[in-house]
Amino acid sequence: MEELLQRLSTSKRVTWLMSQAVVLAIACFYAGMLVLTTPSPNAGLFRFPVLGHFQTMGLCVVLALPVLLVRRLPVAVFASVLGESVLGDIFGARPLIVLILLVALSGYIAARRPKAAAVGAVAGVADAFVNDIHVYGQSVGGAAQWAGWLALWFALAWVFGGVYRKRREYVEALEEQTAARVVMAERLRIARELHDSVAHSIGIITVLSGAAARVVETKPEQTRQALAGIETTSRETLLELQRMLGALRRAEPDDTTPQAAPLAPASTLADVPQLAERTAGAGVRVQVTWRGERRPLPPEIELSAFRIIQESVTNVVRHSGARTCRVAVGYEPEGVRIEVVDDGDSGLAGPGRPRFAAGAGGSGFGLLGMRERVTLLSGQFSAGRRPEGGFRVTASLPA
Repeated sequence: MEELLQRLSTSKRVTWLMSQAVVLAIACFYAGMLVLTTPSPNAGLFRFPVLGHFQTMGLCVVLALPVLLVRRLPVAVFASVLGESVLGDIFGARPLIVLILLVALSGYIAARRPKAAAVGAVAGVADAFVNDIHVYGQSVGGAAQWAGWLALWFALAWVFGGVYRKRREYVEALEEQTAARVVMAERLRIARELHDSVAHSIGIITVLSGAAARVVETKPEQTRQALAGIETTSRETLLELQRMLGALRRAEPDDTTPQAAPLAPASTLADVPQLAERTAGAGVRVQVTWRGERRPLPPEIELSAFRIIQESVTNVVRHSGARTCRVAVGYEPEGVRIEVVDDGDSGLAGPGRPRFAAGAGGSGFGLLGMRERVTLLSGQFSAGRRPEGGFRVTASLPA
């Protein structure tokens, strides 16, 4: 029920209907007050004696019709009501509701066009002063005092309209800043995805190309396998880059192309076995262990968990020199726990692989990126060397 009420309160159609209902109510109130506050012939003022009671009511309804256009043509409605005030004074009918409506319209216009509201206020005060002088027995000083009080009300309406205008501009500026922050956050997320994906693929390609260069003359079959692995990894990386860059183009605020679905689904923990297969081609055997009952997790948890495993395995390939690493994914009641462990050069798998320079395609921000991911998801992260040798990365993500 609360969700339905919230949707109705933010619906453009409901907002439009409510605003139209308010305008209609104001127009009806204005017409009714014209009928009730127009002086009668007994007061010594002219009140269209040739018109009957129902004809006078019809005339008041006609005079209130311009109020219905106040949302589209506020300045024209103000001029129309001001003209009604002038004609009313000419015919001897001076209902107070006309001046009240002029003050309200002045504040409404000041929220959108302050200069037009100021000009209208001056015209309204001048009309009230001139017409009040013609009242029998009224002095210039009394008319000036009345015009001064009316000018004060116009000034207050102008101030309130200006305050509302400033508040609306401030809210719009906040919305624009919020939208800009959302776009920037999305681009940063995509940049992080690019780093994780490209760093892993470049690390695999670097290892395969180095292995192919060493055995190109002595072991042509292994060279062919290494080149095939390079081709497969580079093709997958290219597709990933196209998907990410396409998402960046769709994030442009001035882009006129329609929003489209991603070209490929985001990576999940189900892609870990494929990651292990690709890494095996680079000379590192990844042992994947699943613990607990596997279940679907929120998309952001699935993607972050996969990226943490991918970055950790990439660091093993490029920096540790180990030939094996172990990946454990544990499904717990409160979330998922990830552990990536390697034994380093002195692991149980025998002599380690040759190390590659950290600058070969790396940025040095892998651990910081993983820690940032986990922190944003209110999880726990740790990474460091093991006393018995090698390196361990653990992350717990709530879900």
